[in-house]
Amino acid sequence: MQYYTSPFNKEIELKFPKKITIYDTTLRDGEQTPGVCLDKQEKLEIAKKLDEFRIHQIEVGFPIVSKHEKDTVSTIAHEGLNADVLCLARTKISDINAALDCDVDGIITFMGTSDLHLEHKMHITRQEALNTCMKSIEYAKDHGLFVAFSAEDATRTDLDYLKRMYKKAESYGVDRVHVADTTGAITPQGMTFLIKELRKEINTNIALHCHNDFGLAVTNSIAGLLAGANDVSTTINGIGERAGNASLEELVMSLKLLYGKDLGFKTKIIKELSEMVSKDTGLEVPYNKPVVGKNIFRHESGIHVDAVIEEPLTYEPYLPELVGQKRQLVLGKHSGCRAVKAKLDDCGYNVTKDQLCKIVKRVKEKREEGQYINDDVFKDIIRNIDEPIDP
Repeated sequence: MQYYTSPFNKEIELKFPKKITIYDTTLRDGEQTPGVCLDKQEKLEIAKKLDEFRIHQIEVGFPIVSKHEKDTVSTIAHEGLNADVLCLARTKISDINAALDCDVDGIITFMGTSDLHLEHKMHITRQEALNTCMKSIEYAKDHGLFVAFSAEDATRTDLDYLKRMYKKAESYGVDRVHVADTTGAITPQGMTFLIKELRKEINTNIALHCHNDFGLAVTNSIAGLLAGANDVSTTINGIGERAGNASLEELVMSLKLLYGKDLGFKTKIIKELSEMVSKDTGLEVPYNKPVVGKNIFRHESGIHVDAVIEEPLTYEPYLPELVGQKRQLVLGKHSGCRAVKAKLDDCGYNVTKDQLCKIVKRVKEKREEGQYINDDVFKDIIRNIDEPIDP
């Protein structure tokens, strides 16, 4: 048995779309994390690893930003990946031409649609915004691109206007519309309502681009899928502006194990993907980060360790190998005899019961003195026990 989740999950009837597309935006929105700048080789390596993971689509950059960015997008587009290669473009002909020069499979073109954005960022009317968006969609479709239209700040946009914008985009042949929760300001219940309302009006695919300002990006994404959306935007390690985006690893593993929706991804390389992005961006993964954090499969508490040694799923919802992790038993102030005995066995030491008790006592003391019990400290404890211990 590789995982064991709550049986109550199956008591609720849920309806996901038959096909779910995950498009990863680590290389575009993830790179907008303050202080992060990926070079061409780093982006290429991450894109290739995402392709190995079997991701469906990769948003690889924003080519109009710079000559270097355009060259990077073009390089990835010509790498021969199985994943569709997308890039970002404003609703400007110059941006779309830059994407065409790169030979990408498609674009995500965007415009703020909330009154907040229209008034204070772009200084245009709703009708002017609609006209500009449709011209861009028409131009991109005429040039053979896959076109997704993203309504920036969609979750704070007037509903009737949002419906009008998406319906018009659909009539212009857009392949997908994106609901961008730009400031992470919607609840799962609000997302459910919004997607159901949009589904009354449009038939084209709906994608979700959720930010994590309130820690709800993954939850909102799943709520949106259950309400009728088809596709989800993610980033590795959940990186991105402010609190980041919906985490690829959290979304994929939640769908696979909690909801029984296996999208065919090669989950065993999740940890490798996470470490690659962490190294290239310089953003350390929090120790308690779900799925990929260092502490997710580490156990110290004596009660926990005793149970985990006998059956790992007592304190793990799934086995670490599923995501490329390894289990670790950590010695510290909460360790008991069984954990210390397991560590002694790993090191090849045979001890008496009395010796074991002394070692456990010293392990606790050392940790409370502020020392981390690594292999060297542990062996030093063994050497300093009064009576000799047989190796």
